Amino acid sequence: MIPPGLISFVGAGPGAADLMTFRGADRLARADVVVWASSLVPAEVLDHANPAAVRHDSAGMTLEDVLEVYAAHPDAAIVRLHSGDPTVYGAIGEQIEWCRRSGRPYEIVPGVGSLGAAAAAVGCELTSPTVSQSIVLTRLAGGRTAASMPDGETVASFASHRTTMAVYLSAQRPEQLQAELLADGNGYAAETPAVVVAKATWPDERIIKTTVGELAAELRASGIRTAALVLVGEALRDDREVQRTRLYDPAYSHGCRRRSAEGSTEGRPIPVEKRRLP
Repeated sequence: MIPPGLISFVGAGPGAADLMTFRGADRLARADVVVWASSLVPAEVLDHANPAAVRHDSAGMTLEDVLEVYAAHPDAAIVRLHSGDPTVYGAIGEQIEWCRRSGRPYEIVPGVGSLGAAAAAVGCELTSPTVSQSIVLTRLAGGRTAASMPDGETVASFASHRTTMAVYLSAQRPEQLQAELLADGNGYAAETPAVVVAKATWPDERIIKTTVGELAAELRASGIRTAALVLVGEALRDDREVQRTRLYDPAYSHGCRRRSAEGSTEGRPIPVEKRRLP
């Protein structure tokens, strides 16, 4: 049962209308009011929406404009549609603060993020045994958003870990991005794989495979400036030898499976009633 006046911050997914979650589609179908950004969410996603819902395109709206819509519909079911997953660069923090201050019920409905969509488009796993077991999600500091970056959170500082990195909202400054990834020799090697995925899952999706050393030139030549995610790291290398994980190794046991019998690779599942699960 949806309470009166509920504001649902719904992840629209990366672009393709069929990558929205069932819950997100349900909230759209029930909505009296929908606030969405035409610059970030394809119009096809609104096919899930209630045809009678009042729609507001937030592309030209300020935060205050959006909050006025909320205040003007105190008892309506409202969907605030955000691209990808609303908890990653979704700018929902200030809206949640308004809801709490105003006593307005709200919920967050997760969405398929651009990171998962980009990795799927490239056809790779971002975490690989002995290569990378961590992923850094970040963006460049500087420009109009410089004040939003905490001290110490820079691409250059994260690059020293040389793990898989996903850099959002930074395609407009290719030279700065490349320089920080290299970090004066303390970051990624110039030959480290880098992949630019623009508009993942949109009809005009683009994928550019390159290296950190060639990243700036490739980005400049492509003309890509927005709606792009840059993936970096050795896990992206196509010609590397992939190490087998232990999870499905016949010699490895866990709470649902015993080690295979000697000389066999056949699984030995543990009966459900005897499993030791958290």
